Amino acid sequence: MKLHTYFRSSAAFRVRIALNLKQLAYEPAFVHLAKGAHRQPAFASVNPQALLPVLEDGSTVLNQSLAIIEYLEEKHPEPSLLPGDAASRARVRSLSLLVACEIHPLNNLRTLTYLRKGLGQTEEQVATWYRHWIADGLAKLERELTADKGTGKFSHGNSATMADCCLVPQVFNAKRYDSDLSPYPAVMRVFDACMKLEAFDRAQPSKQPDAE
Repeated sequence: MKLHTYFRSSAAFRVRIALNLKQLAYEPAFVHLAKGAHRQPAFASVNPQALLPVLEDGSTVLNQSLAIIEYLEEKHPEPSLLPGDAASRARVRSLSLLVACEIHPLNNLRTLTYLRKGLGQTEEQVATWYRHWIADGLAKLERELTADKGTGKFSHGNSATMADCCLVPQVFNAKRYDSDLSPYPAVMRVFDACMKLEAFDRAQPSKQPDAE
């Protein structure tokens, strides 16, 4: 398998974690988002969406991180990243989507670039935007983790799931922008449990070959 990735892409980070948890070897193909490599024709021929990540598995080419993780789950079911019963699987998907659909889009590179270049916002204004939406999203995630008895050592139960593949990169992003994480003890407890696992640690941005 080949994974088109960028060290700071949180969506690619999710897939790196999933591949590591499932102990699946892959060849990284580095796409420098900050330099616009994803907008070049060569990459567009691989992914018309011009987004990361992209997973190539033989003749199968997949994009969108959660779709890729679900594909890996179906093709390589052990160890599982989704629980066995329907209600628990739905909860894990809900937690994953809270990060991927509610928090991340407001703070990804495209949004921040438009704030700077399209709307003329200063770096401090951009950082204020970022921290506001991080706080809004993580507060929701905190409530989900504290209110549901399904939460265990990890986001759901006592083994890592797709929800943790989403939670960890989002916390890394929050730290990068010096967000105050003290109001989210449940989120940080899960984050710390995840980062004790080699699969999460090995996937983090600073340990990628293209890290700058």
